[in-house]
Amino acid sequence: MTDTLLELAYNLAKAAEPFVLATVVWCERPTSAKPGARAIIQADGTITGWIGGSCAQPVVIREAQRILREGDDAYLLRLGTSETALERDDMRVFPMSCASGGVLDIFMEPHVPLPQLALIGDSPVIDALKSLAEVVGFRVTQLTSPDLSQLSIDEHTSIVVATHGYYDEDVLEQALRSPAAYVGMVGSRKRAAACRDYLRSSGLSEQQIARLRAPVGLDIGAVTPAEIAASILAELIQARRQAQHDSITQALPPEEQAQNAQAEQDSNTALDPVCGMMVEIATARHHSVLDGQDFYFCCPACKRLFERNPQEYLVKNER
Repeated sequence: MTDTLLELAYNLAKAAEPFVLATVVWCERPTSAKPGARAIIQADGTITGWIGGSCAQPVVIREAQRILREGDDAYLLRLGTSETALERDDMRVFPMSCASGGVLDIFMEPHVPLPQLALIGDSPVIDALKSLAEVVGFRVTQLTSPDLSQLSIDEHTSIVVATHGYYDEDVLEQALRSPAAYVGMVGSRKRAAACRDYLRSSGLSEQQIARLRAPVGLDIGAVTPAEIAASILAELIQARRQAQHDSITQALPPEEQAQNAQAEQDSNTALDPVCGMMVEIATARHHSVLDGQDFYFCCPACKRLFERNPQEYLVKNER
């Protein structure tokens, strides 16, 4: 990797910004990118480095954004088809849109910062959570004051409050007004009800209050601080995996997939029938009309391939 890419990867990791490192590991000529070529793709689609030209970059960028969104593991991406190289079960294969042909195998390696778990308070349950949470993939921060402005809270942040009544209400009001994905409080049902009454009097909506998980944790009959911590972590993992599951459109039932496809069409985007990339209709530079139907393409190569043999791609997309 060049020094520029190394520096960018370091800075992104330090800033807890997700990215994908794409590396060409094999090619079948002719291709402009050769083994060892690398690029970093950020969540907004910004690409730094070289992974091939207009035939390769759109698919690589789209796939990078997908795996960052859906939380996929690293995998091998193949552009083009080869008569000599084997396909692996975990390989995702897309057509090579370049007229000259060629095949590229690209290793897609996501680098996603660990989700933040903010522990508020100082108690045996908090101590147990600190010991266990990092093992299951959380980046732990502990505060012993009610001021959450010290935290950088986003939609990947989970907050567990266990102050034993010292400043539960103050912390919960801030947490429930934030974009945190999960807010829980250690306490009895009676204590939780009292906190909810306070939050209503503070002007929080019922929708905001409904986000509070209290008593926190799955009901596994936990008694000791370590067992309570385990029940909380179980619920945190459940919530995290459910959020990932909800973001994967491919896992939706067929009727919901159809609804999503219609929604995408209504939002002025179109599917490139050659490479499968979503194209903004308003800014699309490459457009073709067949039997009165409009088709939009990410690059001139896709448009050229489609117009050369449109039925090949229409039949493929109907399968």
